[in-house]
Amino acid sequence: MKIFADEKSKRACEFLAREACAAGGRAYCVGGCVRDALLGVEPKDVDVEIYGLEAEKIERILSKKFRFEIVGKSFGVWILKGLDIDVSMPRTERKTGIGHKAFEIVGDPFLTPKEACARRDFTINAILYDILSGDIIDEFSGMGDLKNKILRHTSERFSEDPLRVLRAMQFAARFNLDVAPETVELCSKIEMENLPEERIFEEWKKLILKGVEISRGLFFLRDCGWVKYFRELADMVDCPQDPRWHPEGDVYVHTAHCMDSFAKKRVGDDREDLIVGLAVLCHDMGKPKCTTIGDDGAIHSYGHDIIGGKVARKFLEHLTREKSIVEEVVPLVERHMAVLDLWRSNAGDGAIRRLAGKVKRIDRLVRLDDADRNGRPPIEPEDSPQGLWIMQRAEALAIKDSAPKPILLGRHLIELGLTPSVKFKDILNAAYEAQLDGAFFDVEHAVKYAKDNLL
Repeated sequence: MKIFADEKSKRACEFLAREACAAGGRAYCVGGCVRDALLGVEPKDVDVEIYGLEAEKIERILSKKFRFEIVGKSFGVWILKGLDIDVSMPRTERKTGIGHKAFEIVGDPFLTPKEACARRDFTINAILYDILSGDIIDEFSGMGDLKNKILRHTSERFSEDPLRVLRAMQFAARFNLDVAPETVELCSKIEMENLPEERIFEEWKKLILKGVEISRGLFFLRDCGWVKYFRELADMVDCPQDPRWHPEGDVYVHTAHCMDSFAKKRVGDDREDLIVGLAVLCHDMGKPKCTTIGDDGAIHSYGHDIIGGKVARKFLEHLTREKSIVEEVVPLVERHMAVLDLWRSNAGDGAIRRLAGKVKRIDRLVRLDDADRNGRPPIEPEDSPQGLWIMQRAEALAIKDSAPKPILLGRHLIELGLTPSVKFKDILNAAYEAQLDGAFFDVEHAVKYAKDNLL
């Protein structure tokens, strides 16, 4: 069981533990670092909780060896500078109103481990590791839940913080856990209470960037009823699909499996993975708006890609204020059928250049197409022939990961003797369209094309 990421952190924590013990206290590693170590995952940071010592005594110990920053004087949290270690004392929380921040938090060094751990969200996060003895203190059977792959709330105090429902969503996905029925039931009774937008988005980011089986999180969201707070997702539940192409079930189920496929092929660039992950999450949001069932029983969703762009925009604008994310995701949703369409028609270079101009990065669209194709169990995953085809074409055209850059620029028109005016925009736009069609490939021929055709 490896609690410490490196020898420096280990020595620092052992020093804290020895000094705390000498002063009449006890130091434990707590929370995520213990959970990760038990799972065989190397923790990135360490939380140390010191029992039995008031804040002044803890600060005297820290001052012997560390530089630190104090966060929350009333409840005692010290961040050790130059180390991924946070030190705290046990604390109590009391709900004082509505919302995620409506708590009175007070440090109490004389709480028992059981009393202190009762305020933690899940049993798997309520396990203590005695730094000196190596003993495990597990008052809420978190180790058993880890072994049995169960996510269970620690106590009824769980419901005091509604953000914990979204933490359950991303934890279930990250660690492949089944949420305990009693926890699902408790979550179904918790209201969102105007959670801050940025905190909500952080939990979605963790789901997308760290989830191993993202479907577990999405199915939990559906089963506890919290999908209702994300209207565009809720509309996909029970929206039918043609079983010939989608044997997995409704649009929500398909989306969940697409997210699992996406998770298997993340590239490790958080920005790229977030953009593509959100596009996969949103790609079929247009289907509930246009799905019809014909007289013959056939199910169609014509135009769902274009319609879906508007729906996805609404969803994303409620989720984040980062406009650049919205503007990069929506074009992928609107054109997620384009890879298949261009492959079927054996489209020319101009069409592929135009697509790159719209979505900015063909490689993102190919990742979305791959996840869409492979989110249909029990159909076995396979390489996308249309994806391979368009990537080869895009690489040959040097537009795999960027839109074609305009060759003819305003300065070239000025060099031709033109005075800058509103006409420049029309000329440059027309030249860019011609460039996409392959009319020219360098500045010399771009200028000639403009002189012959646009001036």
